[in-house]
Amino acid sequence: MKTILVTGGAGYIGSHTCLALAKRGYAPIVFDNLVNGHRKFVNWGPLEVGDIRDKERLEAVIRKYQPAAIIHFAGLIEVGQSFLDPSAFFETNVGGSIALLSAALKAGVDKIVFSSTCATYGIPQGQLKEDHPQLPINPYGRSKLIVEQILDELSANTPMRFVKLRYFNAAGADPGGQIGEWHSPETHVIPLALEAALKRSTFKVFGTDYSTRDGTCIRDFVHVSDLADAHCQAVEHLFTGRKSIAVNLGTGLGTSVREIIECVERVSGRPLAVDYLPRREGDPPELVADNSLAKSVLNWKPRFDTYAIIETAWKWHSTAPWRTSTAP
Repeated sequence: MKTILVTGGAGYIGSHTCLALAKRGYAPIVFDNLVNGHRKFVNWGPLEVGDIRDKERLEAVIRKYQPAAIIHFAGLIEVGQSFLDPSAFFETNVGGSIALLSAALKAGVDKIVFSSTCATYGIPQGQLKEDHPQLPINPYGRSKLIVEQILDELSANTPMRFVKLRYFNAAGADPGGQIGEWHSPETHVIPLALEAALKRSTFKVFGTDYSTRDGTCIRDFVHVSDLADAHCQAVEHLFTGRKSIAVNLGTGLGTSVREIIECVERVSGRPLAVDYLPRREGDPPELVADNSLAKSVLNWKPRFDTYAIIETAWKWHSTAPWRTSTAP
C-alpha cells in the first residue's frame, strides 16, 4: 500500500481527497495545523499536526512515513482576505510551499500534486485553456502562480515532477454525507445560499448588470468529489512515469448566480430572500474552464452536474448540526 502525504488534508477538498485515496487503496497521511481544517474530517489515516512553514516538522513527518508522493493543499485561500493581509498569503502559500518542497527533495520524494487555481489566469482573454496568459489580479492568485513557477524550475533542474491542478469553483459534499464544506467564516456562494434557505435569511447578490445571459456572474462549479478523483488520477499519472503538467479542473459549463438561486430553491423547497447589491471590484463576468486536457491526459471526467452539487451540499448543510461549532 502506497502512502500519500496530504498537506491540508483536514480541509474541504483535502479531506474529500483522503476519502478518495483510501477507496483506491492508498494510505493518506494528513498534515494540517487545524486552523482552517477540522479534526472530525480526518477519518482515513493518521493526523500529524503541524504548520506548513515548519520545515523541520515536515522533514520529521516525511522521514516517519516515507510517502511515495505528496498532495499539497495547505495554504490560505480567501481572495478578499488576501487584499487585507497579502504578506500572510505570501508567507504561507509561497514560504510554506518552499519549506515543503525543500523537505521533499531532501528525503527523495519527487512526485508532487499541487492545488492551484484558475485565479492565476486573472481576467479571461478568451477561452481558459492551460496556455492562457497567467496575469492574476489578487495576491492569492499571485501566491499560487509563484509556487507554480517554483515547481517549473524544480522540474527542470531536479528529479521532481508535478501535476498542477487549477481548480475552478469547488462545491458540493460527499454524497455519503460523511464530510462537506465547513468554512468559518463562509464566503462561497452555494453554502451561503443554502444557509440563507436554512435560516430564512437574506442572500446577497453582487452585480446584476454583467454582460452575461441574466446579468449575474457565471462560474464553473465542480463537485468536490470530482476534484478528489482528479487528485487520485494525478498521483497515478506521476506513478506511471509521465511528465509534469498543468491542467484545469472544471465542468466546462457555466452556472449563473441567478441559476444557483433557482436550483437552491428547487432542492430545498424554500424561497430565497435576495438582496441585490452593486458589483464587487475584481469579479470577472464569467469564468469557465476548458477541461479537455484533464479529460485526455488524466482520463478525468466530472460526474456531477449543478443540481447534484447543490443536492449533496443541501444534505450536508441541513443534517450536520455540529458544523456550526467553532472548534477544529
